[in-house]
Amino acid sequence: MKRGTHGSRAASRLGRGAFTTGRVAGLTVGGLIALGLGFTLAVGGVAVAPRGLDGIEDLPLPGGADLGDRPYTVTAELGDVLSLVPHSAVRVNDVAVGRITGIELGDDWSARVSMEINGDVRLPADATARLEQSSLLGEKYVQLAPPPGGGSGRLSDGSVIPLSRTSRNTEVEEVFGALSLLLNGGGVNQLRTITRELNAALGGREPEVRSMLRRVNTLVTELDDHRGDITDALDAVNRLSSTLAHRKDDVGTVLTGLSPGLKTLERQRGSLLIMLRSLDTLSGVAVSIIDASKDDMIADLKAIAPTLKELADAGADLPDALQVLVTYPFTDEVLNGVKGDYLNAYLSMVAVPGAEVIPPIDAPLPSTGPTAAARGGAGAAGEGRPSGRGGPGAADPGDSSAPAPSPPPSRGSSPLPLPSVSAPTAGADTAPASPEAGDGS
Repeated sequence: MKRGTHGSRAASRLGRGAFTTGRVAGLTVGGLIALGLGFTLAVGGVAVAPRGLDGIEDLPLPGGADLGDRPYTVTAELGDVLSLVPHSAVRVNDVAVGRITGIELGDDWSARVSMEINGDVRLPADATARLEQSSLLGEKYVQLAPPPGGGSGRLSDGSVIPLSRTSRNTEVEEVFGALSLLLNGGGVNQLRTITRELNAALGGREPEVRSMLRRVNTLVTELDDHRGDITDALDAVNRLSSTLAHRKDDVGTVLTGLSPGLKTLERQRGSLLIMLRSLDTLSGVAVSIIDASKDDMIADLKAIAPTLKELADAGADLPDALQVLVTYPFTDEVLNGVKGDYLNAYLSMVAVPGAEVIPPIDAPLPSTGPTAAARGGAGAAGEGRPSGRGGPGAADPGDSSAPAPSPPPSRGSSPLPLPSVSAPTAGADTAPASPEAGDGS
């Protein structure tokens, strides 16, 4: 125990001695450096101080940018210069081309930074200025650059870069402040609450969550498969929006014209509500009626189904058959026999029920003209016509001296007298032979 104690004491003495020696050496070296620096400043201030220097801040820094023989001055307006100081560098593409000559406060409380730039450096007239930092703890400098789309003109002596074309980078202090706000009572606590609530909501529901994720995957897959359709729909909406934008005057006119109609509907609002309530009542009654007669209605529809099927099958022939209605009781071919104001046709006569069948006419037609034949046929028909309606020699029903019509012959009597036919006469296709219509005209 004593030997160990003596050893530790010796070590502490040795350490104190080394510290004392180092401290003395440090003070000696520091004193020499201070004396040399003071001597240099004294000599510079008294003997070699250049004319026009107001202080040490006017001395040029070593390693600065070469301004050349004809530098030009440019002023940039910045909203905040942070820790930017005179003699800071001005760079283009991270190459030093000038320096800051002064910083002043503008009339609009913005900082006006004066810069001297090498005359051989050409920048567009609409160049931008950005306050940046060389490293995390490095110096501030101003970065000049042309606009993204390329510039025009040339930045010359006395040009001003306005506040709208200047900016600055984000400070490290700002990043740490935002991070501190996030970590201390910010989003982290909210994320913890969200995680806890999600765990409570999804715990024990793994199958449902798995099924939901599968459905979401299916939905996303379907949307991905229909990307083209979605893009086309968006393009169509874009075209519609463009059309509406181009025709906004017409749309405005239409909307203005709708205003009176909307006001009228507003005035008739009570009546419309009453009508809608009545329609609601009517729909309820109609539904009850349909429910009550549902079986009968279904039976009627089933009964009418064959008829509708036949009409559907005859759909192509039905319009052609309806054409006969125009020339009933004749067909379309009768139009070929119409010559002016008369119709040429053949007459077929059928005996009255109970009479004998009329024998066919075997006599040949005369070879005279159609006009004479028609007249001869009409005269012959007038001579052999019994008294009745419609003939030229028919007696007036009101005349008491006219002979009474003879009764129709019995089955055993001789056949009816027939007129001599010399040409086709006008008449219907079929006409019943009777004492009152012997010629069928």
